[in-house]
This record gives sequence, C-alpha cells and structure tokens, in this order.
Amino acid sequence: MLRRSSRGPAALAAAVALSLLAVGCGTRSPTSAESSHTVTYWLWDANQLPGYQECAQGFEKRNPGLKVDISQIGWDDYWTKLTASMIAGTEPDVFTDHITKFAQFIDLDVLAPLDELPATRGIEDTYYQPGLAAAWIAQDGHRYGSPKDWDTIAMYYNKKLTEDAGISDDTLNSLAWNPTDGGTFERTIAHLTVDTKGRRGDEPGFDRHNVKTYGLATNDAGEANGQTQWSAFTASAGWNYTDKKAWGTHYNYDDPVFQSTVEWYFGLAEKGYLAPFEAFSKSNGPDVQLGSGRAALALHGSWMAKTYYGLKGIETGSALTPVGPSGKRATMLNGLADSLTRRAGNKPAAQKWVAYLASDACQRTVGTYGVVFPASKAGTEVAIAAYEKAGIDVTAFTRPVADGTTFSYPITDYAADVAALMKPAMQDVYANGKPVGSLTKTNSQINLILSQGD
Repeated sequence: MLRRSSRGPAALAAAVALSLLAVGCGTRSPTSAESSHTVTYWLWDANQLPGYQECAQGFEKRNPGLKVDISQIGWDDYWTKLTASMIAGTEPDVFTDHITKFAQFIDLDVLAPLDELPATRGIEDTYYQPGLAAAWIAQDGHRYGSPKDWDTIAMYYNKKLTEDAGISDDTLNSLAWNPTDGGTFERTIAHLTVDTKGRRGDEPGFDRHNVKTYGLATNDAGEANGQTQWSAFTASAGWNYTDKKAWGTHYNYDDPVFQSTVEWYFGLAEKGYLAPFEAFSKSNGPDVQLGSGRAALALHGSWMAKTYYGLKGIETGSALTPVGPSGKRATMLNGLADSLTRRAGNKPAAQKWVAYLASDACQRTVGTYGVVFPASKAGTEVAIAAYEKAGIDVTAFTRPVADGTTFSYPITDYAADVAALMKPAMQDVYANGKPVGSLTKTNSQINLILSQGD
C-alpha cells in the first residue's frame, strides 16, 4: 500500500495518536458484542436511522445468528467520537464515511480494502449513479467505500414570496448569473429583497441596512468547498478546485475566476440581497430563514427536502441552480459510503453487512423513506417515487445527474488541514470584508501542506 512520508498538522496529530495505539494495544480485544456475533454500525443522520434499522432486520433474517447494533451520533460529534474510538480500539465494525474524511483514514491505515474481501469484492460502477463508485478508490488502487447514497444542491424558495414579487417557477428555473452585473439571478434576488419600509432591493430608496426579507439566505461561508454556498457559481464559471478530478496535488483558490466569483457572491451581502454572515447560526440555518420569511431563496441539499417542504405554513418550491458564464449549470454531487474498519471484531460478518447495505434489498428499503437518494439506480427510483407520494418535487436535484451537469467534492490528502485554513479565510472575506486577494496567500499555505506528501 502506498504511504505518505509526511503529514499536515491535523493529520500528523491523528497519526501520532494512532501509532501510539498500535504500539500499546496491538489488535483490538473482543467485546461481548463481537463474541455474540453482533456487527456494530455507526451513522450520523437521525432521519436515515429508521431506514437502516429496517435494513438491519432484513439482514438478520437472511443471516440467522448475526445481529446489527446501530449507533446514531450527530454530525457535530460524529468524527470526534469516531477518531477517539479508533485511538481507544473501540471503533465500530462499519461506519458511514464522507468523501472529505476517507483519505486521512486510508493514510492512517485504519480501513479495510473492500476489493480484497470475498463478500465486498464485486462492487461495479454501473450499478450506481455515475461517478459514485469510482470516488472511493484510493491512489493505491483499492476500494475503501461501498457507495451508500448521493445528493445534489438546488434552490429552495418560499412560493408566497416569489408570487408576491411576480416571479414565476419557470423564471426561477431559467436564471443565469455572471460576475459583472449578476445577470438575471442577481436581479431576481434583488427584487425578492424587501426592506423594513416595504421597498424592494431594485427600487429607489432601498435601505440595505434595514432588511426585512433577504433575497438569498446565508449558510455560513462554506469552508473549503462551499457546497451549499458558492460552489454552484464557481463551478458554473468553469473553475475547478484542484489540478485533477481526484487526488489533486494543488488547489486553485488563487485562480482569478474563483476569486472574481467569490467577490461577486459575497458582494451580494454588501448590497443587502444576501443575508449577512451573522444571520447564520446552528439554530438559524437557511431552512429557518426561509420558513420565518427572513429569506425568499436558499441554496441547500437534497437531503433537506423533507425539512424545507415540511416548513409550517410555507408552500415550498425548488429550482435548478442558475446557468453560469460557462454556459452551463453546475451542482455538487456528493456520495456517502460505508467503510469497513481494519480491526473489525467479526470481519466476515461485517463484510456481509457492507454487502447487504449495497444490495437492492437495502437500497430499495432506504429509498421508501424518501429521505435521501440511495446510491443504486434502483434505490434512486424508489426514493423519487416516495418523494412524489409525499408531494415533494425533486426534479431540481435529479435532473443535473441525468444532464451530466454535476461535479464532485475535491478529493485530496490533508482535507482537514485545507478546511482548517479555508474556513477562517472565507469568513474574513464574508464577515469582515477582507479582499478576496487574501485567498492567494491561503492557497499557497494549503499547497505547501500538500507538497509535503510528494
């Protein structure tokens, strides 16, 4: 297996801790759960828990004597507890993995390569939505994740507010933007913005300092990827995060295309159309802003569809992301996966569970809950039907996949370090008005860290 000889700061700390573990603990001691043939499985999304509990029941029926013990841990604590469990030797047998996290786990040698194990060897790209399976193959050529589900980004909107502004659903689905004058997208969110005296953002006398309803909700600054903030704009401008589609060796945050796009995007806050940085908090996310009438539009993921369409007293719609200067739309396609830990207590049983999670039986089961789009094509179709039954139109999320207008998360080493540098840098641009040119220095720092692995 290919190894890196040096580390970024965050990865180095984890590597030291895990190396001490290897010296002090060796292999993991069996627990009572393992001796009773129980497979332990962790996930973070409470909304998906019922679907996977039903999958566990199906698995247990097909595998008499085996049990699945599922733990749901919220996102804010999930990765800390997972890393701590790996240090302590109490990690789960199988866990839900994220594309921005798995590179570090591979480098620290805590994941089992699925393509070397009998039960998980036959993962085929064609079984899943395009690109999902390939993303989980590391530089050493081994697969470390079995595709689980996928998501994209679109625009949610409050129909009453758009109708009051005379903006049709068709108009929202045909918007375009550019960094010079903002195009029809900026004109639309300007018109949707209303100050405390009832003047719209495109009307004389509009007071940007006293806004009642913002055209566009805020969702923090987006760390290194801007998934639900600026990513649809930078990608539709023709920009790429790194020099390669996967396992890039340097980032492009110094690119003029990226910086001009970010300058325009956060400049919308200066004009009063985008909610300011301080408007966002854990208790006041974009869904809350939309539901309270504080914002008319919100960029967010398909995994939030039930939340947005379930907002009390609000009729919600969803629209495609706007066309950019490249002449195309763009939306980030993210895919989660199930990973098997190298020290799984009952590895044969854990392999079977990973294989079952990828099966049509489980993927279809998860799809019936209409919470996420399962990775398999069959599971996706079931999920679409479940959304439709619930009165939720997910076309804005599924059409980009069919049209081929999606792009992937950046996959590189040292993702934790990249995020640690980019988040405060982006927040400085958004919240404090720091020049976007300052991101050039941050980009140099990031690329210096990546170069340590060369």
